Amino acid sequence: MAKPKLLGVDIGGSKVAAGLLSADGTVLFKTRVPMVANGTAPEGFAAVRSAIDEVLKANPGTRDGLTGIGICSPGPLDPRTGVVINPPNVPCWRNFALAEEVKREFGVTARVDNDANAAALAEAIWGAGRGFRNIFYATIGTGIGTGIVFDGRIYHGRTGSAAEGGHLSIDYRGPACACGKRGCIEALCSGPAIAERARARLQEGGRSGAIVQLAGGNLDQISAEHVGKAFRAGDPLAAEILEETADLLAIWLGNVIDLLEPDVMVIGGGVGELVGALFGRIRGQLPKWSINQRCGEIPLVTASYGADAGIAGAAALCNLES
Repeated sequence: MAKPKLLGVDIGGSKVAAGLLSADGTVLFKTRVPMVANGTAPEGFAAVRSAIDEVLKANPGTRDGLTGIGICSPGPLDPRTGVVINPPNVPCWRNFALAEEVKREFGVTARVDNDANAAALAEAIWGAGRGFRNIFYATIGTGIGTGIVFDGRIYHGRTGSAAEGGHLSIDYRGPACACGKRGCIEALCSGPAIAERARARLQEGGRSGAIVQLAGGNLDQISAEHVGKAFRAGDPLAAEILEETADLLAIWLGNVIDLLEPDVMVIGGGVGELVGALFGRIRGQLPKWSINQRCGEIPLVTASYGADAGIAGAAALCNLES
């Protein structure tokens, strides 16, 4: 008997991506359609239905063996009921029973979770966390999302709101975070935070022709991507900015180790891939920021799925072993 294929849907504020994965986590097919985030609830769901229909149409016979559909949705949401509560990026949905709507439309079970939780599960089952029992996952990009997987299960906490690791503060007098707290790691090490640090250094007289040139001479246009490209080209200021980012991440991960002592720490996202070049520096700093004398034994690795993390994570939600 052929092993079942898994269908995952990744919903964002501007797009819905959907894909088909094999039982071993290989992405076999993917597509994307625009998301109608500011329309009515039915219009938003129509985009989800359209993406799923495209996958099924391009892969005849898939529907017959489909046992479930996994969905990553912006939160807040309730992963137990599959209800999307009030996501700022998808205002068309308020207390929207997404899982129930998918089940009604396609006749199979649907599971809904946030993108970081789901991506953590995919990495645990198929990716960089495979073979480890307890996984801490972080995706670092425009924001910082995290997920925790214990023994193949996502840790949701009491109400489904656990694992908001991006909003752990390491400096109560630090910069304000969008969440309302100060000194969250997201406010210090996300892509926008790195770009802001670069702008500040340049305004203070720091020299980096590479960063400025990549930004077209406009400091307001500087992005973390520009800093990364300048770093790879050997720019000293870009290296200084990313080394400081790595040092801040080391403080944060030291706290994570003291709280969870995971078997592995998996880092994804665009900025996560960028700081991967500095994992050695982070590992070297960890003993200063963790009381765990064996903290150096915990692997720090780059995530496997990259841009496909949302689709893979969604599909993992319906994996029979998850």
